[in-house]
Amino acid sequence: MKKIFTLFCLSFSMLFVRAQESNTPAADVLSFKETAHDFGKIPQGKPVFYTFDVTNTGKDSLAIANVQTSCGCTTPEWSRDPIAPGATAAIKVGYNAAGAGHFEKYITVLYNGNQTKQIIIKGEVWKAPDGSAPSNASIQLLKQKNQ
Repeated sequence: MKKIFTLFCLSFSMLFVRAQESNTPAADVLSFKETAHDFGKIPQGKPVFYTFDVTNTGKDSLAIANVQTSCGCTTPEWSRDPIAPGATAAIKVGYNAAGAGHFEKYITVLYNGNQTKQIIIKGEVWKAPDGSAPSNASIQLLKQKNQ
């Protein structure tokens, strides 16, 4: 009876250890040089771009399956080609500000089937004044002097 009980306990503990091993996450193989970029102050309606460098730190090639943005004003560009181990690739992110004020946009990178990483762009959009530039009285004075 002791042998059966010992065998049962050993089998149960092996199942428990096996379950723990299967729940461990896969190694993180995509590394970003930086995960956020601050554009500072940018003019409204003028697109800006920033390129994030990514490195494959794993032992196998990987491909970036998709790059999703939090709004339509942010557009990503990336290569669909596999990234070799140790190689670097780029994700170019464009932002076109329609409204003035502070912005913070999240970009989600999907790779290796179900793994994700998030990068952020942020900044402050200033609105150009309405109407044309005011007239410069000094120009009229210069024209009068040259006549």
